[in-house]
Amino acid sequence: MKMLFNFPLYDTCLDDYGTAEGLAQACAELGCDGVEAIWGDTDYNGPSLRDVTVGYHMTFWPDWLDFWNGDRKALLRKFGNEAAWKKLYRGETREDMIAEYRRDLERAKGLGAEYIVFHVSDVSIEEGFTYRWLHTDEAVIDASCELINALTDGMDETPAVLVENQWWPGFTFTDPHLTERLLNGIRTENKGIMLDTGHLLSTNTALEDEKQAVAYILEMLDLHGELSGCIRGLHLHKSLSGEYVRQHTGSLPGDIPEDYEARFIYSYPHILKIDRHEPWTEESIAGAVARMAPEWVNHELAGFGRKVHENAVRTQMDTLRRGGLL
Repeated sequence: MKMLFNFPLYDTCLDDYGTAEGLAQACAELGCDGVEAIWGDTDYNGPSLRDVTVGYHMTFWPDWLDFWNGDRKALLRKFGNEAAWKKLYRGETREDMIAEYRRDLERAKGLGAEYIVFHVSDVSIEEGFTYRWLHTDEAVIDASCELINALTDGMDETPAVLVENQWWPGFTFTDPHLTERLLNGIRTENKGIMLDTGHLLSTNTALEDEKQAVAYILEMLDLHGELSGCIRGLHLHKSLSGEYVRQHTGSLPGDIPEDYEARFIYSYPHILKIDRHEPWTEESIAGAVARMAPEWVNHELAGFGRKVHENAVRTQMDTLRRGGLL
């Protein structure tokens, strides 16, 4: 069971560590084996992180299904003009999107990643506030399978393909039939689930504390039966935001901007209050992790700056130790 922490590929992020060797030393001091990297969407000019990268989170667009389906009417309604959505998606066809993913896959392979992670979800800015979904779980899952297969079919060797759950339409790890539909729809044999514990908790806004949260995770594992054996990785964090969701969703705010980029910036703090990426402090989470026995555990925690982020990782690692896992 390899322990990792999340690391964006930004030059400024590596500045906190000085060198790739400095990042590797920090991993060792935290009891981690390396990092799960994600492209920062800008040119990265730092040294190679091949020796410290274990996993790779693929690029993603939260709201992508209308683009994939070529629904220009929906795109124009959301973006206001064609230039705005072409800029975001860096093209105008699904082949352009596949090409972007191919470039990202090459980054992952160049770093020697053992696995890659795909979000299987679709949510617009408006849906993030209203919680009234525009697409079905099945539609998102089937399109995600199309994308993943288009990317990986015919490749002799790729890292393990792991699908990550969200609380938006798509893969939520709350319905075994949909989980099975997703896994069966991906043709590569080297596949599995990257279970995000915080995202799973966001599917149940009634949860009030960490003990209830652990019980809910165990309930979903029981519900999935043998399918739980497909969990190969964890994004380990907690997010108990049910009260916030109940108070701040159901309608669009009256002051939300019309311009798409301004609207996205406006919505980002709202999403962070739902998806909090906080460290676990309830030691019984260690038993749940032991039950899943993942190959990789990414301590995917929030924190601006090295000190804050590493303190969060230490807190969660200590929780696992107190629970007898490490």
